[in-house]
Amino acid sequence: MNLQSNKTSIRCEKLNPKIFIWILIGPLIWLGVVFSANTPQVVSKAEIQEAKEQFGPLAVKRLEAWQALIDNNQNKPEKLKLTLVNDFFNQAKYIDDLTHWKKDDYWATPYEFLTTDAGDCEDYVIAKYFTLKALGVEESKLFLTYVKAIRLKQAHMVLTYFENPKDQPLVLDNLTDKILFANRRKDLAPIYSFNGDGLWLSKQRGKGQKVDGGTDKLKEWNRLLQKLEKS
Repeated sequence: MNLQSNKTSIRCEKLNPKIFIWILIGPLIWLGVVFSANTPQVVSKAEIQEAKEQFGPLAVKRLEAWQALIDNNQNKPEKLKLTLVNDFFNQAKYIDDLTHWKKDDYWATPYEFLTTDAGDCEDYVIAKYFTLKALGVEESKLFLTYVKAIRLKQAHMVLTYFENPKDQPLVLDNLTDKILFANRRKDLAPIYSFNGDGLWLSKQRGKGQKVDGGTDKLKEWNRLLQKLEKS
């Protein structure tokens, strides 16, 4: 999916002070708690070593900061978790798949996204989705949602969060750090959404109607899940 805006390019060059702190203290925290039985391990020692050899020390710091984000925020309110995760991943650079991966459409794992420090809209959403799951947010509340970015006249993907099934969802978007309810995002028109529970056709700005066949209709999603199972 090729979607980029000048706003995104400018914003991604700035380092959020909160994320800078994560990067600085990540290695110290990771050494003590990355393998704690109390929190999910999202990055292994082998992956840390691989990142060091292939991508260098900054990639290692990003991975360690990711694990620290999960280790230190398990008991925080869910709305705060949304903000922390959205801010963390929105620091990455936007780059289209053809430039980045030499493919028209490639869905990166969170590890690939963080080690290369770049991705397109699907990659931001995937990383946020799996990180929020690791933080204890129920999968039933999280949806990868295809939309039309009306002003840009292009397809786009965002992460939507439903506190309750009938609520207006909150939208996590790499184009902005603001997390707003869907009915306030007049610049987006929903098309369909999905998660591990199935595929949903969007109705207005809510969850919509479930489609028979679930995620079998989404080849890239299934390929991504297979990559994650092998990692």
